[in-house]
Amino acid sequence: MTQPAASTYQAGLGWTEAFSIIIGRIIGSGIFRTPASVMLAVSGGLGPFFVVWILGGLLTFLSALLYSEMVAMLPKNGGPYVYLRAAFPPIISFLRGWAMFFVSETASIVVVSIVFAEYSSRVIVIAGLSDPGLLFRGLLALGTIWSLTGANMLGVRFSGLFQDVLSFVKIASLAAVIVVGTVFDPQPSHFAASWWPDQPVIETILGMAMALRYVLFSYSGWEGATYVAEEVKNPAKNLPLSLFAGIGMVMLLYISANVAYVLQLSPAELIESPSVAAVALERAAGNIGGLLISLAVVANTFGNVNSQIFTKSRTWQAMARDGLFFRILAPLSRAGVPTMSLLFQGLWATALLLLALTADHFKAEGEKSAYDRVIDFFSFTSAVFNFLTFYAVLRLRQLLPDKHRPFRTPAFPLVFGAVMLIQTAFAVFTFITSPWASLAGLALTTTGLVYWHFGVDHEAKQDRRGQDA
Repeated sequence: MTQPAASTYQAGLGWTEAFSIIIGRIIGSGIFRTPASVMLAVSGGLGPFFVVWILGGLLTFLSALLYSEMVAMLPKNGGPYVYLRAAFPPIISFLRGWAMFFVSETASIVVVSIVFAEYSSRVIVIAGLSDPGLLFRGLLALGTIWSLTGANMLGVRFSGLFQDVLSFVKIASLAAVIVVGTVFDPQPSHFAASWWPDQPVIETILGMAMALRYVLFSYSGWEGATYVAEEVKNPAKNLPLSLFAGIGMVMLLYISANVAYVLQLSPAELIESPSVAAVALERAAGNIGGLLISLAVVANTFGNVNSQIFTKSRTWQAMARDGLFFRILAPLSRAGVPTMSLLFQGLWATALLLLALTADHFKAEGEKSAYDRVIDFFSFTSAVFNFLTFYAVLRLRQLLPDKHRPFRTPAFPLVFGAVMLIQTAFAVFTFITSPWASLAGLALTTTGLVYWHFGVDHEAKQDRRGQDA
């Protein structure tokens, strides 16, 4: 049997690059697009609106504590795939990787590319030209995916430097939103609106569960640097440190940005403003403000798509290297880049983009946009496998009690229990609020069983729990 090519990744990324990857992976379309969806889900109540943003940040931070223990112990490319591979029978890590590729992770690239195209169109409109339309936005999103796929074939050092620059732009632009929204003609009276919606408590809870889905999407990507652990210098130290610093900064920026939004827009206005950052800045500083923030969002989403393409391609290569995915994706180029993995990822992203744009073209008035539909599609499947990934921390402690752990999760029973409880509740409420989209994501995941049966050889199916650690 011919073995997949061995990994020859080079550790060329330092703490700064790891931090930049995390910032780049988190700050994308979410904070500029989802606040309207969150406010709508909580029926305009400011109380649950801010609670879910804070809860999302705290859950992300607790989750990072668990991930830090695993990545410090297993500094290999592939992120959650690696931890599931070490903790469970191989079919679990295979299905997680299959779902990541065909359901969740590639779909996330598509979601952010759509927002990039939407805000690019807004720049054109603000400049005084007519709206270029859906076809233009689709072609622009497609061009973005493929231009960045090509750029990431140039090598890890180029990708790391490029991400450093884009992450600086992200932080600066979000800080500008906060300053302008807070200083230029703020309306504190908006905070006098109803803090809790006038409806049954159970409806508020269900609404907050739906809102948390969009908030967690806005925080998603925090684990991005773990996908490239083999390419980070001193990963046992630099990865946990970059996780905590990156998440802490983003949480502060997100809460501050939402305060700035409410200072410019009432809850009712915010619900009607999908491009909330642009509308808020137009309110504060006129067309110049709207133009500047739209340009900033374009830069942010462009950088997010870049970091997603860079990090996620490593998982498909890691799976292929282990014999659990299409073997053609295993080799690396002379520059140490998973070229075939990048190409295959780009092709599937193209297919998902075409499906999303087709659905958007034929949707009836009042139906969800392609953006929200794609998030609904992958949220439940992601929640199920996230639950298993966090559970892997406990399983690895049982399987490898004597394994050296450079980082150990503090107050483990409390942190582990809180994360597992919230992940369970999130999965249940996600299914309740979007059952058909959830079932569609699961159905696509189960197609992996066909490949597992016919495409994965016997050796790759061997149970290696604890042996890869």
